[in-house]
This record gives sequence, C-alpha cells and structure tokens, in this order.
Amino acid sequence: MKYKREYNQKRYLILFLGTVLIAACNQSRPTKSCETYTEANDPDTTHVDWSQVDGLNYSFGTIDQRYAKSAIPQVDPSTSWSGSGWRGETISAQLVLWSDQAVDQIEFEFSTFKADNGSTMDAAIGQARFVRYVLTDIFAPGCGYRKPEDFPVSLSADALDNVACFDMAANTTLPIWLSFDIPSDVSPGSYTGTLSMHTQNAGTKKLNISIEVLPQTLPPPSDWIFHLDLWQHPSAIARVHGVKVWSEEHWKLMEVPMKMLADAGQKVITANVNKDPWNNQCFDPYEDMVRWTKKADNTWEYDYVIFDRWVNFMMDLGVDKLINCYSLLPWNHEIHYLDEASGDTVNVSAKPGSKEFTELWTPFLTSFRDHLKDKGWLEMTNIAMDERAPEEMKIALALLEKVVPDLGVALADNHKSYQQYPMLKDICIAFGAEFDEKDLAFRKENDLISTYYVCCADEFPNVFTFSDPSEAVFMGWYTRAVGLDGYLHWSYNSWTESPLTDSRFRTWPAGDTYVIYPDGRSSIRFERMKEGIQDAEKIRILREQFTVGADAEKLAVLEEVLARFDIKAAPEVGTAALVNQGKKVLAELSR
Repeated sequence: MKYKREYNQKRYLILFLGTVLIAACNQSRPTKSCETYTEANDPDTTHVDWSQVDGLNYSFGTIDQRYAKSAIPQVDPSTSWSGSGWRGETISAQLVLWSDQAVDQIEFEFSTFKADNGSTMDAAIGQARFVRYVLTDIFAPGCGYRKPEDFPVSLSADALDNVACFDMAANTTLPIWLSFDIPSDVSPGSYTGTLSMHTQNAGTKKLNISIEVLPQTLPPPSDWIFHLDLWQHPSAIARVHGVKVWSEEHWKLMEVPMKMLADAGQKVITANVNKDPWNNQCFDPYEDMVRWTKKADNTWEYDYVIFDRWVNFMMDLGVDKLINCYSLLPWNHEIHYLDEASGDTVNVSAKPGSKEFTELWTPFLTSFRDHLKDKGWLEMTNIAMDERAPEEMKIALALLEKVVPDLGVALADNHKSYQQYPMLKDICIAFGAEFDEKDLAFRKENDLISTYYVCCADEFPNVFTFSDPSEAVFMGWYTRAVGLDGYLHWSYNSWTESPLTDSRFRTWPAGDTYVIYPDGRSSIRFERMKEGIQDAEKIRILREQFTVGADAEKLAVLEEVLARFDIKAAPEVGTAALVNQGKKVLAELSR
C-alpha cells in the first residue's frame, strides 16, 4: 500500500506539472491589445450556418478572389503554397481563415527561406497583412450623381492593414495578404520556409511556403520604363489626419504614401497652378500650390514656395520624370488671386477665347516658364489639360504656342481628337479609343508619351472596389499588347469622407477615387496593379532579349500570348484565367 500511495502521489504530481506546463505554453505569448479601426457592419444579412465549422480553420486561397466576411469560404484545404518570380520581383499569396469562435491575437512569423544549395533568403522578405472590408456598390459602373439607395451595397475585401496582430470575431472569415520581396542578388533556385500563425487561444499553426527564384532579374522601380501616372492629392491626406494643409505635420504624413507610389514606378508629379482644376470633383478640394497676387500697381506676383517644395519632395522620393501642371483649362474656367489693394480673394471666370483668359494667363505662363528654367525643370514640365473640348484645346494651345512655345503640354483626351496635337509630349486616351498605327509610330520615334486611362464609365477593366482583382493585372498586359507606354488613373488618394469604412462616393463608382488607404495601407487593387506593371516590365525585357538573341521561336510564343490581351471587353474565359495563362507562359519563358 505504501508503494501504491507513493506511485499515485508521483502520478498526480506529474499530471499537475503537465497541466501547469501546458497552461504556461498556452500563455507563452503575452496578451496584446491588437488595436485597429472599426469596420462598417456587413449589410449582407443572408443566413450562414456556421454550426458546420468547428473552431479555427485555415487554408491557402487565391489572390484572384475577394473572400466575403460573413460567408464560409469555398476553398480546397491546403497548408502549402508555392510560387515563382524573378529576382527583384514582389509576388503575392492569400491565406484564408474562418472560425465559428473568436480567435484572439493572431500574429504571423516567417522563417528563413532555404535552398538545397545552401543559399537563403531572410525571413524579412515575407510580409503578412490583414485584409479589411469596406462598403462598396454592387457592380455599378457609370458617371454622374449617384443616390445611395439606387445601388445595392456590400462589403468588399480590399484594404491591407499594417497592424502586427489582429483579433478575429466569431462566425467570420479573415483573409491574410502575403507578400514576398525576392532579393535582386539571390541565387536562382527553389527555396522553402514556413509561416507560423500564432494565436492566443487556438495555439500555433504551421504552413509551408515554397518560392522558385527564376534566373531573370527585374530592375528596381526607378528603372522601370512603364509610364505610370496616378494623380496625387495632398489635401486629402491633411483632411483625413486632421492637420493643416502644408504644415510640417502634413509633409511628414505624406512621406509613406508617396514613397509607396514611387516604389510602384510612378513617373509623374501632379501639381496644380491655380484654383482646384477639377472644380472639386472629389470630397476634398485641391489646395493651391502657386499663389497669385495682383499688386496695387496692377503687376503680378506669383509665390512658388509650395510648388517648389512639393516637386522637390516627390523627386527626393524617386518620382522625377515629369511634372504635369493642371490646368490652363480648369473645369469651371475659374481662377482666383489675392487682390493686394482690397485684401480680398477674387474669383474670375476666364473662359477660353475671352479677354480675361488671355490677360490673366499670359503673365503667369511667362513667369512660370522663367521660374522652371531657373529651377532646371523646364524640360520635364507640362501644362496639362484633362478631357477638355477640342474647341477649348485649340484656343489654349494657340496661347501656349504664342507665349511659351518651349513649355511642354500633356492631355488626357476622351474626344478621340488627339490627332490634332501630334507633338504633345504626353497624350493619354480613354480605354477603348485607339491610336492610329502611324500616329503611334510617329510618337515613339519622337520620344513622345502615349498612354491610356480607365474611368468611371469603364465596366472593364477597372480598379473599383467591386472589380475583379485580376483586372488590375490585365491593365499592365493590355498596355504591352497594344504598344502603349503605360496608363493613367485619375486618383491615387482622393479619399472619400471615411475611406477606411466606405469606398462609395456621390458621383463615381465605389473605389474609383482612390487605390490606397490612410496611414500607408495598401490595397488588393494596388498590389495587383503593381503586379501587372511588373509583368509589363518582364514582357519588355524578354522581348528585348529574344530580339537581340534572334530567338524567333520564343519571341513568337510571347507575342502570341500577348495578342490575347488586345481586347476591349472581359474575356469569355474570365480575366483571372486569361491573366494566369499569360503568367504561366511568362514564367516558362523566364526559365
């Protein structure tokens, strides 16, 4: 009996210590406050039977799908993911979590990535971001005033939150966006690593990652040839963060989002030379960058301090090819200035062809040209116009030719009248319109920029928050398929009133006004857009290699797959299928 008691005592002690150890392991990750912003409520009240789900589930999904927040995702169970990319390329994956119970403090940790030959990629090449949801329209392209009640609304998975940990509510789905920045100096080969998902109340889960590094090298974004022109909106950043426009706090807050843009290969600095050029077509009016003053003696004085700082600011971040200045033809024809004699700000309607148009713009253009020459910026600066009638363009170009013939001109044109302006440095036409082959050849021979844009009216392709994510990739392929230099989107960050929760706006389809979110948050749309630009650069590089190397067979394969992207409507096979077919061929040619 003595030995039995001693045995039982030891047995109970072991069980007790084991329980303590298990509890300690479960609490090994200290509780954190995973603070972030609050999403809008899901308007989809369709009943989902979450009783079929038992605890935390997870699987790799596809980057071609936006997974609904309140639905159980339809994915094939997989805890392993493999991808491939060039050295210097960023590739993406999407992990999907769903649970009928709350999961606290979800965090991710990458291991070092190792190849069989001993080469490694640091764990820091991997990034995991929590996908957040915003209110969106349900497939409602078109331009003009929109009554909210006219369009059904849903939640769209789009914003990528940068928080280190996240608390997941019960009966919800949570996508995780994974990005891998392949180093430009790493050895080609297959690398494997793990992704650890730590949670406070569901333990740690391990997932396997395999990355094939192809032998080709993508140059840094500053060396990309693709002409990206996403219009910047500094005033929106000040308003969202509650700081004064052009204050030191404002300049500091612009650093991260504008560096994100530079790292996407942006080529153009968006500037305005007087009053809001677009007559406040978005939530925030554009604050002046050049301040006009009519002196008491009727002479003019122009303050370029903000303009100069903005240009230098963007150049320091790496955006340094062009400065497009809007606009000689503002949408409401108004300009304003400070009248020194009265101390009042005076608004003037200066319609093209009027006396006011000539008298107000002539002295400014002369001063602006001289200032640009002093700064060394004249060759890279354009006076830019956007969707103006051919009659107005004719008057504006005549004034420019007379007063400042050495100043460049840019035009985004939806009138298909670009042939009237063959020597414009930068012409962007609407998607669906086409350059004549001879005109395009002329522009290429003279180093003139030829691009296209999508807008509120384009059902396909687009980057609305309800658009198929693969359409953002398609846009890069389309650019190469039709022989253009790049594309323009009218707004990079013209945020709505509450951009983190509601992407809808009163006049444009949801998401049309911005592709990134406040506080340096990217989006699924922006990540896929960059992916398409990378593909366009890879196509350009392979074309050059196959041409120089006289590899007619590979060149023919590349041109054949690229020709499938010369379309004006969504393909019957689906945009994602078309894009993935193209990317598969591109990867094979890269090997």
